[in-house]
Amino acid sequence: MGKDSKKNSEKPASDKAVLKLKIDGKKRTFNIDDPKLPDWIEDGALASGGYPYRDKMDNDEYAETLEKLQIELVKMQYWLQETGGRVVCVFEGRDAAGKGGTIFNLRQFMNPRTARNVALPKPSETERGQWYFQRYVSHFPTAGEFITFDRSWYNRAGVETVLGFCTPEQHESFLEEVPGFERLIVADGIHFFKFWLSIGQIMQLKRFHDRRHSPLKNWKFSPIDIQGAEKWDAYTKARDEMMARTHTAYAPWTIVRSNDKRRARIAVIRRILLALPYKGRDVDVIGNEDSLIIGSGHEFL
Repeated sequence: MGKDSKKNSEKPASDKAVLKLKIDGKKRTFNIDDPKLPDWIEDGALASGGYPYRDKMDNDEYAETLEKLQIELVKMQYWLQETGGRVVCVFEGRDAAGKGGTIFNLRQFMNPRTARNVALPKPSETERGQWYFQRYVSHFPTAGEFITFDRSWYNRAGVETVLGFCTPEQHESFLEEVPGFERLIVADGIHFFKFWLSIGQIMQLKRFHDRRHSPLKNWKFSPIDIQGAEKWDAYTKARDEMMARTHTAYAPWTIVRSNDKRRARIAVIRRILLALPYKGRDVDVIGNEDSLIIGSGHEFL
């Protein structure tokens, strides 16, 4: 390491890089600029939030299972194209919950011409003047398409309300309108999934730290992440209200415990494959769901 690099690594942390947190009733201070991860985070990440497993899924077992499920996904996509079926999968969760990686593995071997991911930036001036749902609807599938949303209209129930990007009136209006909006989606024949990827607070900190110090992934880390980490309880309150008011029989929330990304990805893909009656579906290959990892509605949280 050169002198300049060593000097940079020893610079004192800025105030914005030091997180003051309350975790399990204990006050904690975490300097996210320090390249060394504290032991209390390293040791407690996987078990945080009541995660039911103490070890990650074996990598060889994961790779073998994932490949089999991805073959089923290709079969499912042929069925969509033959029948004109349409699928929308919404992925939500706290920052660093694993939405992007799950979507990547879900779509990895699907034909990108008819399997698209939608990850919208903040709304433009024109979009801010439109019906709130309008910019999302414009990305909905036509016949034969499989669409994933990496964050969705539920931004208004989470980051927008917690960080003050919308008014309380806009937040309330959104929660009132969502059930009717989603009823229309389902009534039009779209296969509709809503996934909430749930992670523990300490695991979130570990993933933020990993991002912050990765030369390949540090673009994912932003000041918004720090704000979000310090507003854990506010996000929890917003999530709970969202779940209570938007979990319906026709558009339920599927909760996936995601401290272990491998188990989470398998759980999501299984749920989709088991829900769609595609030609040639092999339920023995798909396997059974892990009820410790995947469930329905707020009670599972």
